[in-house]
Amino acid sequence: MSYRRWFAAPSIIGLSLALLSPALYATENGAPTTAAGVLDFGAGFMPPSTPNGTLGMRVSHYRAHALKDDDGNDSPNDFAIDVTAIGLAYIRMTQQEWLGARYGFAIVPVFFKMDADLGVNIGGQRVFSDSAEVFRPADLQVAPLILEWRPRPNLGINTQLVVQMPTGDYDKDRLVSPGTNHWTLSPVLNFTYITSSGLELSSSFQLDINARNSATDYRSGIEYRHEFAVGQHLGNWTLGIGGYHYRQLTDDDAPGLTNGNRARTFAIGPALSYFKPDSGLPPIWLHAYKEFDSHNRTEGYTLALRTGISF
Repeated sequence: MSYRRWFAAPSIIGLSLALLSPALYATENGAPTTAAGVLDFGAGFMPPSTPNGTLGMRVSHYRAHALKDDDGNDSPNDFAIDVTAIGLAYIRMTQQEWLGARYGFAIVPVFFKMDADLGVNIGGQRVFSDSAEVFRPADLQVAPLILEWRPRPNLGINTQLVVQMPTGDYDKDRLVSPGTNHWTLSPVLNFTYITSSGLELSSSFQLDINARNSATDYRSGIEYRHEFAVGQHLGNWTLGIGGYHYRQLTDDDAPGLTNGNRARTFAIGPALSYFKPDSGLPPIWLHAYKEFDSHNRTEGYTLALRTGISF
């Protein structure tokens, strides 16, 4: 089958558009530095080279009430969080080529609405409680380098270098904050392959290399995520499953920290997309993921919807 041109770039529209589970354990405050569960179908394809670029939007909601320890067991502490993320992305794919690939760039501003409650229990008694509710900007992401290769019409590969800037709202004394107060460098590799029968295989691989938080002298370890989607194209629809595997590869570093605090989780769930060429309707991507086998972090679920248009 011939590849249908997606014009909202799933590989960049939500790189930080959803916060994944702040907790008490791994990485600073237990919060992954960039969002997982962003990409599904079409991850390897970038939007076309149009005169004015592509605008995308993603809205997601994350909820968690389970807090897991180093062994994956429920913590005696109580923690609940709801995060609604609203983000925009501007992607500009040019007609310039470098290393045989189309060159592009992107910018992603995001807002988080966060509502969190924490209760620390010792010996069955509540010894500490805290809560926070905030609706503020999160860290800005800029991708100065996007390269896309199209070896075949049904095969798309792109690589990106993403810089997350500490521009988001941050308070080290607050239970949760939209911002991280440190820089992060993220190399990304994405691909999509569609067979002649319409079966799609998509994957995204990303590393987050974190700088130190100057307010707390805390440096989170290197984080890895693999996002995936497998689905069947049926007319204008693609139906299947998607998910992600998140794992912290190196220990956190902070004064007095003796445990490396490495986190991991796996998520899976239904995913679908809709795109009707030349209809004037924007494409949509929708997925719902449930997390499993979580360690040193919360365990919850995410519902995400994204769309976009080139002009």
